[in-house]
Amino acid sequence: MTPLADLLDLDRAATTHVPWPRVLVDADTWLDVAALLGEGGWTLLSLWADAARVHMAIADDAVPPAVAVVSLDAEDGGYPSVGRYHPAAIRLERALRDLSGLQPEGLPDPRPWLDHGTWGVSAPLGASQGEPAAGTENAPESYAFLRVDGENLHEIPVGPVHAGVIEPGHFRFTVDGETVVRLEERLGYTHKGLESLLAGSTLDHAGRLAGRASGDSTVAYALAFARAAEAACAITPPPRAIWLRALMAELERMANHLGDMGAVCNDAAFSIMHAHCGVLRERVLRAAAACFGHRLMMDRIVPGGVAVDIDAAGLDALHALLREIGRHLPQLAEIYDQTASLQDRTVSTGLVRPELVRRFGCGGHVGRASGRDFDTRRDLPYPPYDQLRFTVAVQTEGDVNARVWVRIREIDQSVGLINQILPLLPTGAIRTPVDAAAGAGREGMALVESFRGDVLAWLRLDAAGTVARCHLRDPSWFQWPLLEAAIEGNIVADFPLCNKSFNCSYSGADL
Repeated sequence: MTPLADLLDLDRAATTHVPWPRVLVDADTWLDVAALLGEGGWTLLSLWADAARVHMAIADDAVPPAVAVVSLDAEDGGYPSVGRYHPAAIRLERALRDLSGLQPEGLPDPRPWLDHGTWGVSAPLGASQGEPAAGTENAPESYAFLRVDGENLHEIPVGPVHAGVIEPGHFRFTVDGETVVRLEERLGYTHKGLESLLAGSTLDHAGRLAGRASGDSTVAYALAFARAAEAACAITPPPRAIWLRALMAELERMANHLGDMGAVCNDAAFSIMHAHCGVLRERVLRAAAACFGHRLMMDRIVPGGVAVDIDAAGLDALHALLREIGRHLPQLAEIYDQTASLQDRTVSTGLVRPELVRRFGCGGHVGRASGRDFDTRRDLPYPPYDQLRFTVAVQTEGDVNARVWVRIREIDQSVGLINQILPLLPTGAIRTPVDAAAGAGREGMALVESFRGDVLAWLRLDAAGTVARCHLRDPSWFQWPLLEAAIEGNIVADFPLCNKSFNCSYSGADL
């Protein structure tokens, strides 16, 4: 294991990049970093472009991990592909090329990712936009799914439109009878030009946009963006705001885990659990509305603090919620564990090997269910989690059952965290004014733990203090590829179960 400081000249780091260093490197050092990622000694956090420069956020595997951003000027519109050495970078590089036009030289998979040939322009974030050429490989009808050769194999195309209220995504199954030989995903149908919309925005407006990157994680995204903006502007929110943010984050975590727990059981034809979990999820959302005026707490976290305070009625609603979840969660966990039909469907289904989650730097319940003991609240702590006690739920089996149990235990830990937060909640102001001009030309970065895993936000402010460039990275970028691995060898009918046990975000990975 090579520490970051042994390879990177941190003395040359940009002083305007906070809180972690950013180092401009040459092509040889860039390739050294890529090779170390491929060897498994470091973790890729994200990869993005800014004009004619590419950036790669990385962490070593020390305890606690060291984080840095390495940057490379793309000469003649290209740069050495990281995906050649590290598969977790491939989709990020495909998206980077679609958005910026910069070419990852040696990329193993040259197909487009976000650009489905319907934008009317190419490289919308590039130095110069171009007209897409007719008949190119990113035309909607010409996407080349990877072939699997063999006797008795056939393909099942599913989506992008699905039954029910669900985001669009295409899944191409190659099967032998009922057994899945290969699954390939195609996403990008919910691309919304988010990074283009963020450019030129004020911090307040950009914070609202960031909170809509993936609506079920609006608190986590808003918190990540706010922390990155505050780092760039060198301000600290009031103590009360910091603790209220954690309260919102744990409510969001509980609501989503309860919903997912019930949905997994529903896909295993055990609808009574879906109903009970749905009731508890609704209780969490109503408590959030009582506390902060919005069921999803959208637009409640802002640069400089929070937009609303909690009152006595909100505190009463929270105490009632905690009592209800504390009473019912153990009963639901016992029902889940003692129902043979559920265990038959979830145990040993959708296995993800520990070496895969480590290789892809996969976080959240997917990574922790396969033994990757990583949580930004503990390992890259930000306030107030550095003052709170909690246990990171880790399983080693890597199946659907393990992912359910991680969720159950995280709900229990969130109850414990909220019980710690409430008596420690400081008094005082809830927002500090943000002087965006003070951050002119500076860069900020943050990592925040969402219910899915770590969300990354990076931004650079221009001379006027508005957003020159902002990159947001959802944990699903490193989880979607592992879903393809999880379903192999399972039957087609178990795909909904595996898919829901992951519950990756389409929107968060489509930018």
